[in-house]
Amino acid sequence: MKIKRNKGFFSISAVAKMFSVHQQTIRLYEKQGLVTPERSAGNTRLFSEGDIDRLEEIIYLTNELGINLAGVEMVLKLKKQVSKMQKEMNDLFEKTQKNLDEHAQHSKRTIQESATKLMRIKNASKTSNIKPINQDTTKNETPHVNWEVEYEE
Repeated sequence: MKIKRNKGFFSISAVAKMFSVHQQTIRLYEKQGLVTPERSAGNTRLFSEGDIDRLEEIIYLTNELGINLAGVEMVLKLKKQVSKMQKEMNDLFEKTQKNLDEHAQHSKRTIQESATKLMRIKNASKTSNIKPINQDTTKNETPHVNWEVEYEE
């Protein structure tokens, strides 16, 4: 039930025509605190785009779903709470994703540093006194090497 409309402010008579409701119905919604239009210098109600969207929702809930005004108020409050909780959850997910990304980057750096150190040790073992002391090999297995380091005193 979306209605195309121009941006700006609307008078109560234009809004009433837009939704085919009586002006008194809109005043009742305002009295119940369901909608709060701005006021002009002459105290005329001015309905913004947001007010129109809210009225559209209120009219849908009352006319199409048969919800009374107390129920509409509860639905709107719950909707606001859900939106707030959704925003909080999205913020939490973003923060968690950022932490995971940072942790992944740290892990990658640690792995790269460890690999570099291992390569240095491997290269150093080729040119130093580090020799395998016994090498166990069986068929189709990777050799197991025990290393012994000889230190000069």
